[in-house]
Amino acid sequence: MNEQVEIELKNLLNSRYSTSESTRGNYARGEDTYDPILSKAVVFPESNEEVSKILKLCNENKIPVIPFGTGTSLEGNVVGNEKGITISLEKMNKILSVNAEDFDCRVQACVTKEQLNEYLREDGIFFPIDPGANAALGGMASTSASGTMAVKYGTMKTVISGLTVVLPNGDIINTGGRTKKTSAGYNLTNLFVGSEGTLGIITEVHLRLSPIPESIMSAVCHFPSLEDAVMTAQQVIQYGVPIARIEMLNADQMGISINYSKLKDIEAVPTLFFEFHGSESSNHENIKIVEELSKDNKGSSFKWAKDLEDRNKLWQARWDVYYSVKALNNNGRVYSTDVCVPISKITECVKFAEEQAKKFGVRAPMVGHMGDGNFHVVLPYDPEQKDIYKKLRAFNGTLIRKALELEGTITGEHGVGLHKKEYLLEQHPDSIPVMKSIKRTLDPNNIMNPGKIFDLN
Repeated sequence: MNEQVEIELKNLLNSRYSTSESTRGNYARGEDTYDPILSKAVVFPESNEEVSKILKLCNENKIPVIPFGTGTSLEGNVVGNEKGITISLEKMNKILSVNAEDFDCRVQACVTKEQLNEYLREDGIFFPIDPGANAALGGMASTSASGTMAVKYGTMKTVISGLTVVLPNGDIINTGGRTKKTSAGYNLTNLFVGSEGTLGIITEVHLRLSPIPESIMSAVCHFPSLEDAVMTAQQVIQYGVPIARIEMLNADQMGISINYSKLKDIEAVPTLFFEFHGSESSNHENIKIVEELSKDNKGSSFKWAKDLEDRNKLWQARWDVYYSVKALNNNGRVYSTDVCVPISKITECVKFAEEQAKKFGVRAPMVGHMGDGNFHVVLPYDPEQKDIYKKLRAFNGTLIRKALELEGTITGEHGVGLHKKEYLLEQHPDSIPVMKSIKRTLDPNNIMNPGKIFDLN
């Protein structure tokens, strides 16, 4: 980065421009397995216009740019660039408008899901997309995140109606809008959803919201085997039972979560977490069906989280899965991967993952959004242990190729980042040239998160 660029960034941002090693280290990676890579500087814009000026300056000087939200990504999506700058959007954290009567809102990119739901609490509406981490909504849009309630409420692609994006040349564009549908031109909104900061920086997000259900009921059900648990979830979906969440934890993960989250009256065996949203009468009808399906697969009696405090504790344990596994080893790391397959294939894929973990000799706590065929293997390891990373990569590759064989995808919600570039080539060999063509058109100087998703050159 030349001296003139540094002077102009300092003049624009003053104290919001930092080259200190500690600051650069804090924004050098996400929650992934990569060693941190420090960018030349970290900048903290507060408006679309400042982002525009920064990108225009970087584009003119061909300086790489890494967008950064809360740093909760898992696939190397925000690893720094030693020749570039990192743009932290943490100061762009305002809720700009809420239209309760229309069930929509507009927020800046670094508003988090918990921040938004706390703000909406008195309006009788909520934002339903629920990844494990308290992620930024701009980052969730960039990785096309989803989470525990996707079976009922969909994914980020479902709830985003429009975006404000700053392009690499500094142009500010608005895609979509507040309406529930539109036929006006190309669907640019979904072009940027899942683009992981490689085409531009998402600075504002228009979101669809949902009414808070009249009744919310959560339960836990234990099973003698993981296959029994997953088959139950598969049948619940295939029977068309309306349900908000079906989360699977294998026996290893249940034991870890019980200890980490201090859960009581819960067993360390394969388990499904259920949650039902609706009227009291409809919930009771649906619960009866799910209980019968569970019993047919050797499931235990349901254990109910009867009040809000119990329900929150139960789901907090689910949200804390990554950190519970990370806490197993001092200075340990976690290799987390996710695949997604058609519902009819989920039992086969989870069983395969369990068998391969034993074959490779790796510890493999598992969690899954069983309602949409997406599950995660959360692999703890000691980076000092010789050849362990190669073993984890081999296990990951075997699982991913099984998912592709079952007509699934290499990632349901984590994104590609650095970790899964080689597998994207296997899943979409015919589409990669088109993706590259779009990238070259919007970002001819390849400054936006270069090297992520695919290599341009």
